[in-house]
Amino acid sequence: MFDLYIANKNYSSWSLRPWVLMKALDIPFNEHLMPFEGGTGASHHTFIRFSPSGLVPCLVDVGNEGELAVWDSLAIIEYLAEQYPNVWPGDKTARAWARSATAEMHSGFGTLRDECSMNCGVRVELNGLSAKLKADVARLDTLWQQGLERFGGPFLAGKHFSAVDAFYAPVAFRIQTFGLPVGEESQGYVERLLALPAMQAWYQAALEEPWRETMHEADTLKNGTLIADHRNP
Repeated sequence: MFDLYIANKNYSSWSLRPWVLMKALDIPFNEHLMPFEGGTGASHHTFIRFSPSGLVPCLVDVGNEGELAVWDSLAIIEYLAEQYPNVWPGDKTARAWARSATAEMHSGFGTLRDECSMNCGVRVELNGLSAKLKADVARLDTLWQQGLERFGGPFLAGKHFSAVDAFYAPVAFRIQTFGLPVGEESQGYVERLLALPAMQAWYQAALEEPWRETMHEADTLKNGTLIADHRNP
């Protein structure tokens, strides 16, 4: 049985990736939510108890050979793919494209991450888009349109939700929060992601969370103005 350790659903984009994939593909697991305890590195002393890196997410596989910890969202996805063939597209070409797009999200889009921190429950009006943020959004738009057109949708690599969609799921929340301008086709994809039962479950749980973490809240508003907060007080 899998144990998946995650942090706040309102903030933790990395935690969302394996969580939403496992939910969408009906891969059973036990959820362990460990709230952030402060700013950068403050949670390390707690997270290191279950995660070798002291970071989330971390998947622990409890089997006949004992506990095996798999950390980092991409490593978790690949570990699951060894046991569940529907994690990646079945078609070789679609699978290669999906892996490439997933790796690009894992290592790239640094400005998007920095200037548009994930905060599911709020809406923010940006003061403007920096040149680097515009470049990230343009690349995102191009990449999504390429996948949707090449493989026929409704998901990035074809008919079925797969790991590549899970990796871009946090971006859907960022676009919703900050009103980032993407093309009509990409916006339709965002709306499909947000409407998924697994994404709705994550979002509703995020709204119910009682925690407000100072660093994440400050990151959310460093380039814009709060215009709505849908979280329960």
